[in-house]
Amino acid sequence: MSGAIYVMWLRQLKRFWRSKARMAGSLGQPLLFLFALGLGFGPVYSAAGQGNYLLFLAPGVIAMSILFTSMFNGIEVIWDRQFGFLKETLVAPVSRINIMIGKTLGGATVALIQGVVVLLLTFLFGFRVHSIGGFFLGLLFMILIAVLFTSLGIAIASRMTDMHGFPIIMNFLIMPIFFLSGALFPLENLPSVLSIITKINPLSYGVDGVRGALTGTTHFGLGLDFLVCSVLAMIILFIGSKLFSKIEL
Repeated sequence: MSGAIYVMWLRQLKRFWRSKARMAGSLGQPLLFLFALGLGFGPVYSAAGQGNYLLFLAPGVIAMSILFTSMFNGIEVIWDRQFGFLKETLVAPVSRINIMIGKTLGGATVALIQGVVVLLLTFLFGFRVHSIGGFFLGLLFMILIAVLFTSLGIAIASRMTDMHGFPIIMNFLIMPIFFLSGALFPLENLPSVLSIITKINPLSYGVDGVRGALTGTTHFGLGLDFLVCSVLAMIILFIGSKLFSKIEL
């Protein structure tokens, strides 16, 4: 890891650890989903013959936590631009691509930590991992989701200067991506239009990969999930690097 990448990665982590409110607040929504949906819809899901809804829901909530944290990391690019830190960083004799990669890895690490914390919290609700190997495979898919959507958030932020407009754009993107990913409902026997949308949604493969690794149940297959997530992560990281390198201060 080059010096610039390491510095930006470490800076993202320091920002995260200093913000206790951010850490606590980011757990509120996953806990609400686990409590309200996991316990509320559990009997209905079980009565329909689908088994334990919590085992189905937990991987989706974990992916949701990573998605939200990853995408909103991009606002730090706009924040740094507003207060001059980005200018100081970009005039340094280091590659802008390395700076972007460092920011992406730092943001992805923060999102991964959030996802692991949510995973541990699901144990309190009765969720159990399929196997030890599945746990580490699940971590791999969580990393891919974090890198993919952190890159996307930074890529979008690189083309924006309005700090207030960024959260609006993020919510416009995040909510459909999450709700149409199969995180909350099975992907079998969907209407044709909804089935097509879920298949072109990148998070669908991330959620399915986490679910398949942690519970042993998968819709697309772990091989396809890994291929789609890894290829898209590299593509979006490349595009994000190009957009970040063209930032005008």
